Amino acid sequence: MAHRARARVTLSFLSRFQHPAQVVVSGFLLAIVIGTGLLSLPATTESGERPRFSDALFTATSAVCVTGLASVDTGTHWSVFGHVVIAVLFQVGGLGIMTLATLFAVVVSGRLGLRARLAVAAETKTLRVADVRRLVRNVAIFSLVCEAIAAAVLTARFAVAYEQPLGRALYWGLFHSVSAFNNAGFALWPDSLTRFAADPWITLTAAIAVIVGGLGFPVVFELARGWRRPRTWSVLTRLTLMVTAVLLAAGTIIMTFSEWDNPRTLGALPDGRARLLAGFFAAVMPRSGGFNSVDVGQMRPETWLVTDVLMFIGGGSAGTAGGIKVTTFGLLAFVIWAELRGEARVNVGHRRVPEGTQRQAVAIALMAVGLVVSGTFVLLVMTEHTLDRVLFEVISAFATVGLSTGITADLPPAAHVIMVVLMFVGRIGPLTLGTALALRERTRRYELPEERPIVG
Repeated sequence: MAHRARARVTLSFLSRFQHPAQVVVSGFLLAIVIGTGLLSLPATTESGERPRFSDALFTATSAVCVTGLASVDTGTHWSVFGHVVIAVLFQVGGLGIMTLATLFAVVVSGRLGLRARLAVAAETKTLRVADVRRLVRNVAIFSLVCEAIAAAVLTARFAVAYEQPLGRALYWGLFHSVSAFNNAGFALWPDSLTRFAADPWITLTAAIAVIVGGLGFPVVFELARGWRRPRTWSVLTRLTLMVTAVLLAAGTIIMTFSEWDNPRTLGALPDGRARLLAGFFAAVMPRSGGFNSVDVGQMRPETWLVTDVLMFIGGGSAGTAGGIKVTTFGLLAFVIWAELRGEARVNVGHRRVPEGTQRQAVAIALMAVGLVVSGTFVLLVMTEHTLDRVLFEVISAFATVGLSTGITADLPPAAHVIMVVLMFVGRIGPLTLGTALALRERTRRYELPEERPIVG
């Protein structure tokens, strides 16, 4: 009886919201509030003193939104307890508030109501409401298994190659594996992973975890079911894999070429293999990974520009990555291609893409551009930093990446508030936020006369 009563309370809470997206927004806000409260405790700092509220809020938002930007050094400012709080926050943010809430509901009640299923479907982007319970279970198992594998590799490497005690090696391995898979970008060293730039066991493990976590759970599950039958793949899987492969290949080539002889980045590495490894790592991390194996602040402006583009695009839908998503970018490319060819319909493979999905992609891209431009303008007014550095930080915050040219910690408190807003909106998605703020959906019951304006 007690577990049924708890289930009724949970579903009663969900029923207070008129749209599932509102639950998603409220869930993330609640996690940030709780995280800020915990990180405000004196026990979370290495010095034992109560941290500034702005630092606690910024770090909690960055962790829940799996961004990785920091106003203070994560490794030295926060204590072990603080690290645990941060790790729990980006684990919660990576899986999704509604995914964890649904897991709790399954445990206490063994069944889900329709409204609860709709709520988690809004977070995980599932297409069939009936599959929500099974999806959430698979997401949790898949996430924990991937994190455990990455943690085992990292722990062994830290213990054997760097002669760390087993306890410390395990601590480092767990923290960075969870951070990598959830695309959080938090590291326990002030220079991120630059000390391991030439170590493929560390950097490739982190890169693979970032890629797998950023593909998106629906894509991973579809590949697990039918990886031998590419012709049966959905449009989502086709777009995600195709655009991801193109961006990784192009990004690696451009990053490596532009920074090859830069003595402050790739040029400082011992040989060509290490440089190529660092170039690939630099191409993977803008997906939303947030780690860096070379000093981002010393990169050339053209490399920053390429990184801006990769960060803005981000990773796969319904995964741990941020940005407008590779599916949005790929779909817009197909829309442009169809328009150039004069085709009335947009086709991807042997499937036609609905017009509503096309409008959604355009809306997400344009809202993202508007937020980035607005945030950049405000920060330029508040600070004296140059446009290229400010734009980099803004896109990194909005796309929940975590890469930085080194100016985030020096920003004034008011600028940190702007960054907090950008991280929050970037994590839940502009379209989700807009939907949550709309208390009622309006359906037009008539059609107006058609008129074609001049475009271009």
